[in-house]
Amino acid sequence: MRQTTMLILPGLGDSGLSHWQTLWQISTPGARRVEQEDYENPVLSEWIDNLQEAVVTAPSPVVLVAHSLGCALVAHWSRSGATGRVIGAMLVAPADVEQEARTPPATWCLAPLPRDPLPFPTKVIASRDDSYVDVARAREFAEDWRAEFIDIGRAGHINGKSGLGAWPEGRHLLNELLLR
Repeated sequence: MRQTTMLILPGLGDSGLSHWQTLWQISTPGARRVEQEDYENPVLSEWIDNLQEAVVTAPSPVVLVAHSLGCALVAHWSRSGATGRVIGAMLVAPADVEQEARTPPATWCLAPLPRDPLPFPTKVIASRDDSYVDVARAREFAEDWRAEFIDIGRAGHINGKSGLGAWPEGRHLLNELLLR
């Protein structure tokens, strides 16, 4: 497998110590979290700038590993970012920022969610009992983004509260993406 830089893109509130994103960052040499100034009150333009900076300064081709609101960030960034450096993206539990009943007001600044096809290989991974996105909507996002859709069953928001630990099944899905 070629050398890559894993960029971790957490959602609202960041990813805590028991979140698989944090565990992957700790266990993956060279993995980097795209730091945001305020994970509780996102400002789309700032989040896009921080992602762009992380992509262009990465020492090797990039794989994006996004969760929840981080997925919406990727969709927005991909319209004008340095997408040529990205070899793939894994978008997990994409928050439906267009559905006010599903997401908190702080996330609505990322609506409407861009539906342009993503210019790099992508997997969208969703759960049937995610309170932040209906699985059918997640499938629509994947279709619009021309991404592979994976329904992992009932796993909540696929976060630290889901009890996945280091989520080896997710790591397997990421490895499949990178082997393309």
